[in-house]
Amino acid sequence: MFADTAKIYIRSGKGGDGHVSFRREKFVPDGGPDGGDGGRGGDVIFEVDKGLNTLNDFRFQHKFCAQNGEDGKNKRCSGMNGEDLIIKVPEGTVLREEESGKIVADMSHENSRQVILTGGRGGKGNMHYATSTMQAPKYAQPGQVAKELNLILELKCIADVGLVGFPNVGKSTFLSRVSNARPKIANYHFTTLNPNLGVVDLDGGKGFIIADIPGLIEGASEGIGLGHQFLKHIERTKVLIHIVDAASVEGRDPIDDIEKITLELEKYNPELLKKPQIIAANKIDVLYGEEKEEALKKLKDHFEPKGIEVMAISAVSGEGVKELLYRTYELLKTVGDDPIVYEPDFVYEEKIDTNLPFTVSYDEEEKVYLVEGPRIERMLGYTNLDSEKGFSFFQNFLKENGILDKLEELGIQEGDTVRLYGWDFDYYR
Repeated sequence: MFADTAKIYIRSGKGGDGHVSFRREKFVPDGGPDGGDGGRGGDVIFEVDKGLNTLNDFRFQHKFCAQNGEDGKNKRCSGMNGEDLIIKVPEGTVLREEESGKIVADMSHENSRQVILTGGRGGKGNMHYATSTMQAPKYAQPGQVAKELNLILELKCIADVGLVGFPNVGKSTFLSRVSNARPKIANYHFTTLNPNLGVVDLDGGKGFIIADIPGLIEGASEGIGLGHQFLKHIERTKVLIHIVDAASVEGRDPIDDIEKITLELEKYNPELLKKPQIIAANKIDVLYGEEKEEALKKLKDHFEPKGIEVMAISAVSGEGVKELLYRTYELLKTVGDDPIVYEPDFVYEEKIDTNLPFTVSYDEEEKVYLVEGPRIERMLGYTNLDSEKGFSFFQNFLKENGILDKLEELGIQEGDTVRLYGWDFDYYR
């Protein structure tokens, strides 16, 4: 079964916690702190695998977690880093955040490998927090929490040209004639259950990739039939070829067919209609004389005033096929060589559970104000206070969580010391 959509959960590795320990050696009765640092958590990395062309691998596995970092140890030994998790996907896979629908990454063209979630930073051991006034710190920094995302994976074919049309109009036959693709061909609806890609080689080293998009039907943009699943594959194409049954072998009106498909494309994404289009009037080999001329004249009179060229072909006999391919190549040159890539617009935001408790108190013996509790530990776990951005976040955190208000209620004055698990700060308004 062809799968071009999948829903998965990913989580990076948590950073290992820093360790609290003290030297306990013979003849060293009052050894200093020697707690080691925690290891870094593993990253979640997406990587393009050229050998894949579907998302079938995600049908039965939906949860992907990188390894956590190891906690620090005594004797200043650091914990091991967690192993990165590499998830392989076909080229053309777009990653979207499930809730917002925003694009996290487009795994296509030059973007063949990308870190989607970074592992948590390892916490510092208590050996880092020894000071002249606190020589036996009993605090170590917790590891940074893991990051997690619910993703929707969408596979969008990477092709220059898309073939669109109702079932049984000859798309698969046309693709098998002009390229190396060998799609299954039979006379029933939705013979093509997945997009088929083929490489078209023209004289002089020219060529392009063409995709047979499975037969669309009226209402496809609203999820009717199978067509809705495959409309996404048209988005990366640069030129569209409407293939119609000009001979009305099954009694269909080719003009009505094109109008209906155009309406479905517009409903799904109006930008699709801005692509250059050609109408390939297929099965022309079964028409003769005036009947043939009349069928072509109707199509041309209706569509060429709209700027859409009509070309007569026969996918069976090969009549007009070569001319259509070269005309398609000329249209491709007008579009340019830049690939269609979706720009990411999703930004991962760190979140702290505001329901976690904290306390603010004054230590008479040490003459410092203490700010402690799970909410503070969580904030310190993934905030780099050594960086300007991290320290700015820290200041906002104190203000937004009412910590500054509580300090002032306790009578804090400018120049007084505030201690948060080994971090000492001078208070200034």
